[in-house]
Amino acid sequence: MRFVNEEKIKNIKIENNNYYVAIDFDKTITKGDSCDSWDATGRMLGDEFKKDLNRLSEKYGPIELDYKISFEEKEKAMQVWYSECMNLYYQYNLTEQQLDESVRISEIVFRDGAKDILKYWQNNNIPVIILSAGIGNIILKFLKMNNCLYDNMYVISNFLSFDENGKIKKYENDIIHTLNKTMKGHITEEISSKIANKEFRLLFGDFIEDKNIISKDEWDRTISTGFLSKNIEENTEIYKKSFDIVLTNEDATYQVARKIIGIN
Repeated sequence: MRFVNEEKIKNIKIENNNYYVAIDFDKTITKGDSCDSWDATGRMLGDEFKKDLNRLSEKYGPIELDYKISFEEKEKAMQVWYSECMNLYYQYNLTEQQLDESVRISEIVFRDGAKDILKYWQNNNIPVIILSAGIGNIILKFLKMNNCLYDNMYVISNFLSFDENGKIKKYENDIIHTLNKTMKGHITEEISSKIANKEFRLLFGDFIEDKNIISKDEWDRTISTGFLSKNIEENTEIYKKSFDIVLTNEDATYQVARKIIGIN
């Protein structure tokens, strides 16, 4: 299924020199049923780790998808969830070598058409900001492994650090989660200079909160696409109110998005 704000899209003329891209990674660049970067990070840590990670997911995952819960309550839950997941990597002594192997054996899968559109943006020198609440190490390694890590890309995410022996360090940075994932406060001066003169933005995400990657005062100059993969029936209406394009099921591909937006 697809839902399109045709009037808005008709009035925004996308050309290769007048826009930049802000895009999520997990379930956006990758398929809705793909392994995400959090799961991929711990692939080498054994069954007990997996049970602990799943336990947290079963507890907090429904909260993340419940749009009847207040923003304040959900934000507090997300901070706890993400912090506890970070602590698990440390408790189970993740090494850099294990992380490298995890990427190789992980079941991360590109969304249909994603590799082609990433290449298109590279060929046309369009800035692409990947802003993810996932694990940045995995994102970079996965894109590099698939020859999709380009010089027009900027990855903003949660990056794990390791000592000289490859042992994980305690995570002490501010955690990026689904409810604080915004460009404001996260982009560097270099990125700002690349996008300063761009009139329009293309935004891609899979959560309602991904809309907030772009500041609210820029939404009228943004074409936003939401890939709705979970709880489709109950969340379709709220996605339609939040995104200019909503794609579900067999339509949730970049081939469809490109055609709607008018990218050749």
